[in-house]
Amino acid sequence: MSENPHHPPAAVGPATEVIRAAATVMLVRDADPGIETFVLRRVPAMAFAAGMTVFPGGGVDPADGTDIGWYGPDAGWWGAALGEEPAMARGLVVAAVRELFEETGVLLAGPGPDGPVPVLPADIREAVVERRASLWQVLADAGLGIRSDLLRPWANWLTPPGQGRRYDTFFFAAALPAGQQARMLTTEADLGEWRRPDELFAERAAGRTKLMPPTMVMLRDLAGFGSVRQLLAEPRVVTKVRVRPEDVARLVAGDGMVVPQ
Repeated sequence: MSENPHHPPAAVGPATEVIRAAATVMLVRDADPGIETFVLRRVPAMAFAAGMTVFPGGGVDPADGTDIGWYGPDAGWWGAALGEEPAMARGLVVAAVRELFEETGVLLAGPGPDGPVPVLPADIREAVVERRASLWQVLADAGLGIRSDLLRPWANWLTPPGQGRRYDTFFFAAALPAGQQARMLTTEADLGEWRRPDELFAERAAGRTKLMPPTMVMLRDLAGFGSVRQLLAEPRVVTKVRVRPEDVARLVAGDGMVVPQ
């Protein structure tokens, strides 16, 4: 994960803590009943969220601010929706599309504002992951642009102070495009699969799955919808949730979770 020039590190408390902007995508599809989402289980060796089941996503890179083909709501619209400056919002949207592509192979881009989303060859995705090619180069060469209309703003959580590194994570929702398949393609995870929120909560209760508080809140959101169409039509106001250390235990302590403000 790299720092974004539009989202500089911040000093918090007596020591300097680096705040890194990140984008996470709740990829969803219809199930019977309700909806299901694609999740990854992070490998035990990870420095952050080891062994946790999470949504695809990662940090914003400086290259995510590069000019790139774009269809759908512009940076100004996204800035208002996310509560960020347009340049930062643009980087977050690009990061969401890039991270989803790198980790699952699902591409939210196309040759225009309508029509099917193409499937790119595996070697192109590998070149982006290995930084031998940038996403904007790949899309430009293929005559494609980001489809920001395929994303929905959902939430923004800032992790607690006192951990050295903090993450200012923006959650997006997106439907799996027709003709595409989500797979576990990142070395940072050892499992990737489609799951219903209720299944994940049952596994957590049985001690077989570990979920971070923001993931649990997002899954509870998803569980409230009967279809992807219903979810994507939901109006959202994104307000930054500033998690305090004392909030974490409360958030994890059972069904009576209250989102801190």
